[in-house]
Amino acid sequence: MPQPEPAAHYEVSDHIAVVTLNRPDALNAVDAALSAAAGAALERAAQDPQVRVVIVTGAGRAFCAGADLKEIAAGRNIYDPDHREWDFAGIVRHWIPKPVIAAVNGFALGGGTEIVLSADLAVIDEQASLGLPEVRRGLIAAAGGVLRIHRQVPPKIAAEIALTGQPISAARAYELGLVNAVAPAGGALAAARDLAAVIAANAPLSVQQSKRVMHESAAEHAGWGEEDWRLSRDAARIVMSSEDAKEGPRAFAAKRPPQWQGR
Repeated sequence: MPQPEPAAHYEVSDHIAVVTLNRPDALNAVDAALSAAAGAALERAAQDPQVRVVIVTGAGRAFCAGADLKEIAAGRNIYDPDHREWDFAGIVRHWIPKPVIAAVNGFALGGGTEIVLSADLAVIDEQASLGLPEVRRGLIAAAGGVLRIHRQVPPKIAAEIALTGQPISAARAYELGLVNAVAPAGGALAAARDLAAVIAANAPLSVQQSKRVMHESAAEHAGWGEEDWRLSRDAARIVMSSEDAKEGPRAFAAKRPPQWQGR
C-alpha cells in the first residue's frame, strides 16, 4: 500500500532547509500530525551543520489557515504530544539558533500569521494576507499572536489587527514592517530563497551569534519569555473554557453565524 503523504516536507540544498507544511486540501490547517512533522523538521534543520538558514512555507495555495477548527470542535489535540513545549505547529515556541524565514505563499490567517510572527524574517506573496481572526471565532490568538503583534507593529495598529480580526493585505504588511519583502504572485518561495542565499553566504557562527544576542536581549519583550507565555496561557484558559469557544468552531464548521453568549 502507498504510504500517506507526510504532514510536512523537508529538503536541503545550498545550505538552505525548506520546511513545507503539507496539508494542502485543508489549507495547511494545523493538526497534531502537522505539528509533529513540522517541529521535527525544524529540529532536524537545527541539528544539521550543513544547514545555515531555514525557510517555512506551505504546499498548495495556502501558507497556513491556522488551527484546524474541525479538530478543535471534535475535541482533538492539535499539538505534538511528544513536544508540547514547541507549541502551535511545532514552530511558534521552537527557537533554533539558525535564521528562520517565513515564505508566505498564500492564505495565512490566525495561526498562519502566528508562525510569521515567530519567524526572524518573512516574504509574502502579493496576493496573500495576514491577520488574527480568532476573536471572530470565540477564540484567542494564544500561539504568540497577541504576545507578538504589538511588539512588531505600532500598538494602535496591533489593537486593530487583534481586536477586529480583519485581515491586512501584503502591501500593508510590508508597510508596517511585518514582512521584509512582497513577492510577485507565486514567487514567495523563490524570493525567500534569494534572501536565504544572502544570509547563507555569511559566516554561520557570526549569523547565529547575532541572532542569539538579538533574541536573548529582547526575549522578555518579543513574545519569547516564559512570563509572557504564562500570561497568554492564563488568558487562553479563560477563553478556551468558555461557551463561546465551543460555539465559534461549531458555527464555522456548520457555515452559520455564531451566537455569542459572552460566557
